[in-house]
Amino acid sequence: MIDKLKKNIQMESRLVAELMDFLDKIERGNKVEKEILIDIISSLKNRIKILNDSIPEILTEVNFKESYANIKSESIKKDNSSVRVSIKKKNLEKYLEELSISKELIKRLKTNDRKKETKNKFRRGGGIYSKISNKFFLGVSQKSISSGSFKNLLIDLKKSNIDILSASYLSMMFFSTLISFFVGIFLTIVFIYVSVSTTSPFISLYEGEMLIRIAKVSWITFAVPAFVFLLFYIYPGVERKSLGKMIDQELPFVVIQMGSISGSGIEPVEIFKIIGLSGDYKYASKEIIKLLNQINIYGYDLVTALTNISRSTPSPRLSELLMGLATTINSGGDLDAFFTKRSESLLLEYTLEREKFTKIAETFMDIYISVVIATPMILLLLLVLISVSGVGLGIGITEMSLLIILLVGVVNILFLVFLHLKQPRY
Repeated sequence: MIDKLKKNIQMESRLVAELMDFLDKIERGNKVEKEILIDIISSLKNRIKILNDSIPEILTEVNFKESYANIKSESIKKDNSSVRVSIKKKNLEKYLEELSISKELIKRLKTNDRKKETKNKFRRGGGIYSKISNKFFLGVSQKSISSGSFKNLLIDLKKSNIDILSASYLSMMFFSTLISFFVGIFLTIVFIYVSVSTTSPFISLYEGEMLIRIAKVSWITFAVPAFVFLLFYIYPGVERKSLGKMIDQELPFVVIQMGSISGSGIEPVEIFKIIGLSGDYKYASKEIIKLLNQINIYGYDLVTALTNISRSTPSPRLSELLMGLATTINSGGDLDAFFTKRSESLLLEYTLEREKFTKIAETFMDIYISVVIATPMILLLLLVLISVSGVGLGIGITEMSLLIILLVGVVNILFLVFLHLKQPRY
């Protein structure tokens, strides 16, 4: 009897541990994972209930024959080992069914995790183009990094969270510049023999002095690779600034949540774990996960990790917050008071930025009314007056109308792009 009871309790302990583990995972899972995890938890609860149901029968065992009639021992495979549990005969089939359901659901969950991992691996790095670039220019890139060249570019690349190694990115930059040089030569040759004009025919063979033509178009050979090189050079900086703005817009709400969590007296590392794994903040959570990696993988203490991330983050406000937090923890200050004051200042800055955007939108609304609505009406009125007076402009009414429509369309697109760029993401 004691042996049966012991084995049942051991199995229940394992099931409870699994239950707690899946309950922890459900907070971090996506929609599909949460649905699977809910079903797994339900199946585990049913198995625990069935095992619990058999305990009174085991405890009241007096007559061996009576016990044998009501209780059935069954070997259950768990982690490549066999555990023997005692279950009521009438519940045995139900228990095995729930066990099968749990195994199938866990298998589905692992398959989903593998798919997600494969997808992330596929998206990391520069792919085939990066491999080809490294084949030709990896040595040059490594020498450039060792000599201290492209220092600002490498800093921007690190802060922009681009999933490409520094040497690989430089290899891609050099390889793309080389390819664009040949593209530039090809375009130069084309434009030596081909002339492009705004009047019909738009494209025609060039008829004139070839030396003068070569002198006029030879700049294309060097302009194309220079443009490609410049594009690769400035892209990480642009990405860093964009990412920094995204983090700045999330930061007031991150700090408010941190303050509310710290009020419960929880450890600072746990605060970052809750924020980083919650999935509520798309951009700030990446920086917090970097912080957790420094602690859990590299073994740094919290203050050192905060200092390191404050130097590599693209957001100046987050950098200031992490440095202030490191100082507060190091000096034994009140974290709750620190988060409260910092959240108030960040929320004030956020409110001022929203008000600033509102003022900009109002100003551009006035400009839009003047330029896009009033100006075309004035131009069309002038066109009518010109056509009535008989004054010739060298352009017909149809062409003039199409030009005005095109101009209005371009101005509208520019306004939309500008407002989209200026609009806060939160």
